[in-house]
Amino acid sequence: MKPQHGDKHQRGFTLIEMLAALGIFLLVTGAAFTLLTSSQQRYQTESQVLNSFQEARLALDQMVRDINDAGFPPPSFANLDPTKVTSAPFGWSPGYTVPTPCQIGTAGGGTCFTPDDFDIIIETEPNPQDPSCAPGCQVQWIRYQLQGTTLMRGMVTKQSLHDPAMDTSAAGVLAPFVLNVVNNSPNLQIGQFQLSTAYPAVFPGGATVPIFQYTCDTPSTPQNPPQPCPPLLSPDNSPANIRDVAITLIVAAPMPDATTGSPRLVQLAGRGRRINPNQ
Repeated sequence: MKPQHGDKHQRGFTLIEMLAALGIFLLVTGAAFTLLTSSQQRYQTESQVLNSFQEARLALDQMVRDINDAGFPPPSFANLDPTKVTSAPFGWSPGYTVPTPCQIGTAGGGTCFTPDDFDIIIETEPNPQDPSCAPGCQVQWIRYQLQGTTLMRGMVTKQSLHDPAMDTSAAGVLAPFVLNVVNNSPNLQIGQFQLSTAYPAVFPGGATVPIFQYTCDTPSTPQNPPQPCPPLLSPDNSPANIRDVAITLIVAAPMPDATTGSPRLVQLAGRGRRINPNQ
């Protein structure tokens, strides 16, 4: 009886089967990498938005604190040194060193170069508890000014008979404080923001949005609560009468949304209210 031999011929993969498997592998791998890339881009976008939010929040808190302290210490403090008391809660230009200050307008109106919608000078003693300058620290001028898309901040020591706008404009005083501030963006860019479905009402009417808006005390006809600063030529329209400052910061993330290509914006609002009496 002859022994039976097993069939030693074994079938392998055909070329067509290998090409089909390779194609499926490439499709799955490509889809996985596409998803991974999209997720990374989304993560980067969200991280940028979060960083912009944190930067704007810290800046807003600092501005509110400075405005709350505006006008301290007032001239009623018994101190003959004019650099250790405030002349007014807020500095202005032109006319700070003369008796009649400029007048505050809205949307860029009025006669003041500062304070205005994007520029403010706060006069205060920022470190009243500092024991190194007893019995009194020198008052500082703290300026916030929008230059392009960068909100600048700087502070200098108050000097008698000096103009705060001039002193705070000196080289090296102002430094970048918040980047990518778009409150005063060109109309073309505002239109781009409005076309984004996520921000249809950020720029009402397609107009720029003031960073600073002012509410005034009205000593001649007292009102409670304070009202928006009165019209020009009113005796109460003066930087010295500013009581509240509403702050709006609109900050754009450095890069657009990775999925839609639309800009990502952060809008924060706050209010500073000086607690010191009228000067």
